[in-house]
Amino acid sequence: MTDKAISPLRRRLIEDMAIRRLGPKTQQHYIRHVKRFADFLGQSADKATAEDVHRYQLWLASIGTTVPTVNVSATALRFFFKVTLKRRDLADAVVSVREPRRLPVVLSPEEVGRLLASATNIKHKAALSLTYATGLRSSYRSSSPMSTVTAWSSGSNKARARRIGM
Repeated sequence: MTDKAISPLRRRLIEDMAIRRLGPKTQQHYIRHVKRFADFLGQSADKATAEDVHRYQLWLASIGTTVPTVNVSATALRFFFKVTLKRRDLADAVVSVREPRRLPVVLSPEEVGRLLASATNIKHKAALSLTYATGLRSSYRSSSPMSTVTAWSSGSNKARARRIGM
């Protein structure tokens, strides 16, 4: 480990995480977030109040902290308050944030027409048409081998198709 002295509170947090077999990276994140909270307070985190938790989360929002980081911080503080300090009142004061849902990008009919017209190879055109018509994601389409499309179009999988009910 290190030669630096570890406070009894941090040692207890590390022991609680080890008992629950949290991964090394999770432990690092939790320790970092609890330390950041204590630095914000200017005192030990075990002396925090619900108002301190509220002010800290308001500060995180004001400096533009991303939603996933705020949520990791909330999880770390909730663990620290509930498990290490056994202060359920403070754990209940910690708020998680919902990530806003992003709307998918939808192509206009003209853009779809241009996309399909740009494919010169009939197999590529078939793959693009199939992908668009079924709503498959491009990552799935690019990970499936072209032989899959070729095999279905050549009829070599008719017996398999009958077996699975297609």
